[in-house]
Amino acid sequence: MDRDSVLHFANFSTLFACMVLKFPQILVLMRARSTAGVSVNGLLLELVGFIVFISYQIYYDYPPPTYLEYPILIAQDVILLLLILHYNGNMKQSIIYAAVFVGGWKLLTIEKWVIDLAMSLCTLISASSKLAQLRCLWATKDSSRVSTLTWALATYTCLARIFTTVVTTGDTQVLIRFVAMTILNLWVMATVMYYKPSTKKKD
Repeated sequence: MDRDSVLHFANFSTLFACMVLKFPQILVLMRARSTAGVSVNGLLLELVGFIVFISYQIYYDYPPPTYLEYPILIAQDVILLLLILHYNGNMKQSIIYAAVFVGGWKLLTIEKWVIDLAMSLCTLISASSKLAQLRCLWATKDSSRVSTLTWALATYTCLARIFTTVVTTGDTQVLIRFVAMTILNLWVMATVMYYKPSTKKKD
């Protein structure tokens, strides 16, 4: 298999994985009707990271196949956030979050230095989202409401994006981000598996 074929496979398998990435987690929450072990702060930080990343890619006119999954991931994260707010009885906060995210998205591309600065912070933001989830798991010692499959898919997509970034844009900031996210996704996945009750059925 030549490099172009591998690149196409990496792009489309990543897109496919991301189309269903959050569904295991969504289904787990809907079955449990509880958000124990799921970090709201982690989800919010992840949303910020996704918005910054796709804005950066679009601003610099990068090939669409390298970021097509991000609108899908953002939509799934929004559904997750709404479910969490619903089960926690905080649905009124959704209006505030929507206004902040839409306003922030518009501000990102006002000036070149703004999007560049945001992207330089993107890895830190995304890493913070994973650490927030880890802290939540460590505090509750309960991962029964956290989907192992979702974190496994997230790890695969980051590994695939390391390859596509090296082959296409070679952007160092983007590459560093995906390497860091791969390590942290693996860490979260291992923690989820460690705290998963032995009697719990698979997601």
